[in-house]
Amino acid sequence: MKLGLLPLGRPTFDVPFAEEKLAAMCAALDATGHEIAGPRTLLFDAGTTEAAIADLQAAGIDQLLILQVTFTDASMTVAAAHAFPDTPLSLWAVPEPRLGGRLRLNAFCGLNLASHALGRAERGFGWLFADPAGDVAADLESMLAGHRPSGRMRPHGNAMRTTPEAEDIADRIATRRIARIGAHPDGFTTCAYDPDEIERLAGVSVDEIPLERLFDDARALPEGAEAAVRAAAEAQMTDLESVDQAELTRSLRLKTALDGLRAQGDYDAFAIRCWPETFTEYGGAVCGPVAMMGEARVPCACEADVYGALTQLVLQETAQDPVFLADLVDIDTADGTGVVWHCGQAPISMRDPDVAATATVHTNRRMPLLYEFPLKPGRVTFLRISQAFGQPKMVIAAGEILKRPMAFTGTSGVVRFDNPAGQVLADVIASGLEHHVALAYGDHRQALRDVAGAMHLPVMEL
Repeated sequence: MKLGLLPLGRPTFDVPFAEEKLAAMCAALDATGHEIAGPRTLLFDAGTTEAAIADLQAAGIDQLLILQVTFTDASMTVAAAHAFPDTPLSLWAVPEPRLGGRLRLNAFCGLNLASHALGRAERGFGWLFADPAGDVAADLESMLAGHRPSGRMRPHGNAMRTTPEAEDIADRIATRRIARIGAHPDGFTTCAYDPDEIERLAGVSVDEIPLERLFDDARALPEGAEAAVRAAAEAQMTDLESVDQAELTRSLRLKTALDGLRAQGDYDAFAIRCWPETFTEYGGAVCGPVAMMGEARVPCACEADVYGALTQLVLQETAQDPVFLADLVDIDTADGTGVVWHCGQAPISMRDPDVAATATVHTNRRMPLLYEFPLKPGRVTFLRISQAFGQPKMVIAAGEILKRPMAFTGTSGVVRFDNPAGQVLADVIASGLEHHVALAYGDHRQALRDVAGAMHLPVMEL
């Protein structure tokens, strides 16, 4: 069989480490005995990837293998799938060690985005999440032989069952207002939304505000307007003085500007395009302000993820507690655990009380303000109001945050799901789940099932 390779990566991650992983992936592929075509260097941009796709089309291949070496958005994966409509497609992503430092690759999140986008495009694929340095030969050959298909997980559960309490929650959600600030990044189909569809689904209204409006409002604040926000941050974390103070001031002013927008528009949640413009055009991170808003029960979704904001509202209303919109960035089937993480925006009440919260900078963009701490041990419920495969549904999971050292910088927690880790991994891919899931402490599964009934949503449980 002739395999065509597309090794995808982003230069904002640890490129030498990614190149090391790519070399090991290529060595494992060479050991299969299949003929290999395509580049063996990382493809960082659309131009080089499109040229590689054209070369593979000219070469003629029997199967296309996308190597998800670091996180990327799904745009080039979808483009490659369209370029080879009748050719079997497989994706291989690599894990990385949980050493407490930055996410050096974040490849699982790239696989997550790709699986959702391919599901929305009704394109099946094979997949593998495994370290090429391990005993990967059998699983690799199984994927290439078509024995590890993505499949399609069907909703289950009685979505018609409800209660008066669940009806009240659905009714309260129907009065909520979300402000989407900026558009979602290209290639993030996980964050796309239709305002008419979301209003029909949940009754919420969405206002679209230009990202520049947030920046302008923050810049226009009088000198010292962020003083109260800084005092709140100082009460919650250490090391504020260690970060760039001008960038810190700009970051804190975003919190004050968000408060002003909320008051003007009577908004209950935000969906904010957080990168790259907050760094490249404004000069300060919104992650710390988002953590503060979440603690005040005004949830904010990254990457202008409107359905993520809706998910947070539903879970917050059900749990009556702050919620955290996180990425699932790792599942270790040998350890039986996963890692939920985001840059540094978990509500402070989720901090492990034995570990101080510290101020830090964004790992890729190197600007403050972000919170850093591991999540506290305890029972948690996960939720996503999903658009997977183009059909709205409620996806629920549960597990236990363990007392473990911090897996990665920012805010993260090691979770042991109720179901075996290997099953959860397969279900995440088969469900076409978006890469953002909300979590709240406590077991709220039955209440959420009832809310799903009130919202006329089918239910999936991972």
